[in-house]
Amino acid sequence: MKVICVDDEPLAVEYTLGQCAFLPWIDEAKGFTEAQSALDWLRDHSADLAILDINMPKIDGITLAARIKQLRPETAVLFLTAYKEYAFDAYAVHPTGYLLKPVSREKLAEEVRYACAAAVQASQAHVRIKTFGTFDVYVDGRPVSFKLAKSKEILAYLVDKQGSGVTRAELFAAVWEDRLYDRKMQKQLDTYIRSLRETLQEYGIPEIMEMAKGVLRVKPDSFLCDAYLFYSGDSDTINAYRGEYMSSYSWANMTEAILSWRTK
Repeated sequence: MKVICVDDEPLAVEYTLGQCAFLPWIDEAKGFTEAQSALDWLRDHSADLAILDINMPKIDGITLAARIKQLRPETAVLFLTAYKEYAFDAYAVHPTGYLLKPVSREKLAEEVRYACAAAVQASQAHVRIKTFGTFDVYVDGRPVSFKLAKSKEILAYLVDKQGSGVTRAELFAAVWEDRLYDRKMQKQLDTYIRSLRETLQEYGIPEIMEMAKGVLRVKPDSFLCDAYLFYSGDSDTINAYRGEYMSSYSWANMTEAILSWRTK
């Protein structure tokens, strides 16, 4: 997910970019202290989310949001301001959220996750991942068939981590539980990961997972996932949850308990 942050206060831009750096769904974040500079940049680049201050000179945040929507209709807008009295006017440009400064990392994460889910829905969910009940992956409505069950479980575990990086050792400890992570099992893990990557390539969706320096992660902005929609507060998804989450995997019990608790 690509994000831009616009605020006439340099320290505010720096703070927001710093918070964004901790969010695994954000691949790139760029800051601007002038609204016009942000618009000029957007003429040649795209952004999934624009985090905007409202009270700015020359071009205020609400006007900027309207111009961004004209230039890049697919860009979601999140207002981050110190003034709650602008809320009514702000909703005229249909933002995904309205936060008051100073914002906590948790609250920003919640709003960014919601914006991420909305962006994926707008792309018509080329890739859909189901975690409620059993774990399954669909491409244009067609189920993905994995050659090796453990390869599928590896992807499931990465989805459960919501975009956070996972080392091979961490992955092995979760999926194989009490097994010793010796040289033989390291090679076995490599085989499963290679098979997983081949399957994703076969179905034309290699972009949903990335691996660098032994760390694996999924890219949440590249697919639609029921659990992620649940976390974002989507009421239809919350109502659809029936108490089962990735039921084939014992390591998923903790997340299942959290989901069940949130529905009470």
